[in-house]
This record gives sequence, C-alpha cells and structure tokens, in this order.
Amino acid sequence: MENWSVEQVCNWLKQRNLGELVPKFREEEVNGAALLALNDRMVQQLVKKIGHQAVLMDLIKKYQQQKSRLESLTYCCETASQKFPEVISGKNLKSFFARYKTLQWTSSYALPDFPYDVKCILAEKKCPDHSMRIRIIEFLQADMTKYLEGSLYPNSQQYNIVVNALLQAYPFLDEDGNGFLLWKRALKDRFKYVRRPIEDDEQVLRNKCKFGHRRGQTRKSSFAENKLNDVQVQVEKEPAHLKDSTMDLHIKWLNQEYMKTQRNWEEVDNRMNVTIEIRRKMISDKAPLKDILRLFPFLRCPYQLFREFQLLTHMDIYKKTVEILEIYSENILSLYVVRNNPINIMLQENLKQHTEEDVLKYMKMTAACLLLPEVFGDDSSLFAAVNAEVKAVTPVLEVKNPFNVNSCEFALYIEREELAQLDDCTMALAALVAAFHVFDIPCPKRIHRTLNFLESLVFEVRNP
Repeated sequence: MENWSVEQVCNWLKQRNLGELVPKFREEEVNGAALLALNDRMVQQLVKKIGHQAVLMDLIKKYQQQKSRLESLTYCCETASQKFPEVISGKNLKSFFARYKTLQWTSSYALPDFPYDVKCILAEKKCPDHSMRIRIIEFLQADMTKYLEGSLYPNSQQYNIVVNALLQAYPFLDEDGNGFLLWKRALKDRFKYVRRPIEDDEQVLRNKCKFGHRRGQTRKSSFAENKLNDVQVQVEKEPAHLKDSTMDLHIKWLNQEYMKTQRNWEEVDNRMNVTIEIRRKMISDKAPLKDILRLFPFLRCPYQLFREFQLLTHMDIYKKTVEILEIYSENILSLYVVRNNPINIMLQENLKQHTEEDVLKYMKMTAACLLLPEVFGDDSSLFAAVNAEVKAVTPVLEVKNPFNVNSCEFALYIEREELAQLDDCTMALAALVAAFHVFDIPCPKRIHRTLNFLESLVFEVRNP
C-alpha cells in the first residue's frame, strides 16, 4: 500500500464503498504513503461524514496492525531460522508464510493502472470487444504475477479477489449476472497460456510433472487430433438432412475452438445457441453421454453447463446456489444430526487454525454443502466422494482436501468419468444440480430428498 499511486488509492476507496471520497482524495493528491500517514485531524478535514471517517480510520488501522503482525512474524521466523535451521527451512518456511500472503491479498489488493486505451473504453462504460477483453486480462494477469512475487499459480481465493475488485470498480462488466464466472475463467485461461511454453521455471516444471502435463504434451496433442477425427466421422454418420448443412460447420468449429488455449467465448455462446436443438434432441433420445460430449465438448466447461441450464429454465443456477449456501449453511451446521459427522469434526478442527473471515465463511459453506445428504437421511456416496474414489454412475462430486484453501479440489463426475474441474463448493453444488437437468438424468431415490430440497429453492417452488 505504501507504493500506491493516487489512482490506486481511489480504486481502493471505490472497492470499499467509499467512492464519495474519491474527488477530494484526487484533489489533495493522497497516495499510498500519504494515506497511511493520515491522523484523526487530517481525516476530519478530508472527510465530511462521520460514518465515512470511522470506516476509513478503521481500514487504515487494520492494515497497519496486519503489517505489524507480518513484520513481527518475519522477524521471529528469521531469528528462529538462525537458531534452529533444521526446523524452519526452505519448504517449511514457505508453507508457513502462505496463509499470511493470502491475508495480505484480501486487504491490500488494488486494481492496476490500466493503459490509456483500456481506460478510455472503461470510462465510456462500454462493454469491451473480444480484443479489448484480452488486453484487460493480460494486464490483470501481469499485475497478479507481480503480487505473487513471480508465481504463476494463484489460488481460487486470489482469483476471486481480483475479479471482484474488477466488477466492483466497473459494474457494467458484469454482463447478465454471469460476468464473474466469465472474467475468472478468462483469467485462469490466461495463466495457463503463459505457463504452457515455460521450460526453465522450477515451480512450473514441478507442477507440470506433478499433474502430468510435461510428459503428456505430445500425447495430449495426438489425443486432441483423434477426438477431432472422431467428431468428423460422427458428423458424417448424421442423418442426411444434417449433411452439408451449417450445423455441421458449427459442430466442427466448436470442436476446433475447444482445443485452443485462448477461446472466443462470445462466438462459442452464439454457436451453442444455434446448436441447442440438435443437442436437446440427442439428449431426449438417450444418446450416449460420450457421443454428446464428443460433439459438444464445451458442456464440460462449468460456465457452459450453467448457461445451458439457464437456456432451459431461465434460472441462474450459480447465483441461486450462492444464495442457498449463504442462507442455510449456519442452520445446517447447527443441527444435532450432523454434530458427530466426520465432515463436521474435520471442519471444527480446521476452524481453529484460521481467523480470516473469508476463509471461515468458505469452510462453513463447504461443510454445509457436503453435509446436506446427512440432514435428509440420504446416501452421501451418491452426492460427493470426499477424499475417496467415485463409485456412483449418476452425477456426483469428487472432493479432495475440502478445508484446505490452497489445495482443495472439486470435480464433477458422470458415469465414473470426470466431466469438469470446479473452483469451489458453490460451483460444485451448482454443477451437480445443473448436470441432472442438462443431461436429463433421473435422480436416484437414495438422494432424491436432498436434490428435491435444492431444486425447490432454485425454482422457488415452495418453502422447503
């Protein structure tokens, strides 16, 4: 914060609902260093409303306290590392600081000072075109890398912080209420694109080896070509009225675009709209899921899965799921029936290790999501496999390390095959409900009450 420009301070004020103060701060040229040097008398001169004075002073005080704690922690660790080098060294020290770096992000991140052409578009409050979106994403990715001290692996919470900051500063970018997912996905794709050609970065190479990317690159390429050939063969087998039609071209284009790192999402949306009839016909005729996904691979993307659900029901499943978990999570966790459940016990143990409000809220929502089947007496193995192998054929979640903010993993499985990787419990729950509807899969009786509860809230059918 000490090195912020005046514009970064103004963006920081807007993100904290103090936008009324921006003109005065610009006039007085209050940069980051000046902001931290403000005392009570200066704040009274700058800010007229007492409520704003109190909020501003509280934010500055919290930042200074946090900075002091981090400096103290750094000093203690450096001292300890000198006395006990075998205890606090390398890997241990790195993991020790990881949580505090995340905490720094939540309180200090401010949007970068965008280039002139980007500023002009944003100032006009116009939705940027495809090329301008790429410019914004490239700049955000470079700025995040700077905050991460060169790392190319942000965690989900850090992506959320940056995208939230962007949409709070420029609300018109939240198109049709789906802006958050669109911008977050584009930002993640940008990081993947930047990491792909890197051959000399230790962290990138370590993760490539860990997840099989390095060794599987050539194999993945040939696999992609085979998939595309399969699609072309499949299209050739379609009924005569589809041959040589525009539908054939749309399907081929979608498959080619799916193989790209940087995708034209606006055009993907358009072509998915055009092909919805043939897709719904295949699903209603009970075509094999593999055939459907071979022709329409974008259904593997959570955003397109949610969008398909919205086309069918006119409901924003992701937004509804956020509301459900925020409203019901505390009530679910307070129920006697889940008190001694292993998930709840795991939650209580992890809550003791954290104090950040965002992290605690995330953990509670995750636990509430995973405990839903227990509340209704359903079979939890048909809902989520937590640190276990997926055995259900119907849509089910695979969850690993659910309460570890930096290493948790969520995935949606159908017919024991992974359909999509998901960012968090909210997206996972939304994807699970959407999958039953989008692929027209009957709900198993042993999980019926849980899904009925969720659907009644999503569709606002009745008070559950």
